[in-house]
Amino acid sequence: MVAKSGSMGFAEIGASILKRLELTNQLRDSALHDGRQIVRLSANTVRAIHRGELAEADQLLAEARAMLRSMLDGLGPSSNLRSAGYVQDAMKECAEAAITLAIVAGTPIPTPADLDIDDAPYLNALAESASELRRRTLDQLRSGDFSGAEQSLEIMDEVYAFLVTVDFPDGLTGGLRRSTDALRAVLERTRADLTITGAQNRLYDAIQQASMLRND
Repeated sequence: MVAKSGSMGFAEIGASILKRLELTNQLRDSALHDGRQIVRLSANTVRAIHRGELAEADQLLAEARAMLRSMLDGLGPSSNLRSAGYVQDAMKECAEAAITLAIVAGTPIPTPADLDIDDAPYLNALAESASELRRRTLDQLRSGDFSGAEQSLEIMDEVYAFLVTVDFPDGLTGGLRRSTDALRAVLERTRADLTITGAQNRLYDAIQQASMLRND
């Protein structure tokens, strides 16, 4: 026997569902807005790092981290939103800025727990931070700091060596394999640049020494 629809309380059930969905939608809209701001602040942080303006970078990063923390706290129990792409992207960009600043400033690398972000966006941020070091390496080569460029390349190499050991499905790592492959390409180009520059430096030194010997 089928019960009458009125006795099932569909109106009450529906009202409860709609209320929860409305709240989730509000949280989603807020997270989308905040996520865009976090990405912008994080990108500006990285740009300031490349300009050598570390104090400004630190300030911008603090703003990004505070906004990220507020956004995640606001999501509360809505774990389905925490795993949404725009939230994960905000985590990744903020982590990339934080890791890059730590590497350049010579401070300890922040952990996922330090940044209050998930492992997958952290790992992808690590790959992108290492890729950002290519620009720093080229700047060091242009300024004649070959030793510094070698150190930057070594950090890139260490990050890549770690990431290739993370052998899990892309669904768990947020597409880390693609990020790691991109880092490998950047690493190979950077290594080639250092190899060529090193050979040029040795040739220049040899010419200088030969010239000095002739003058003697």
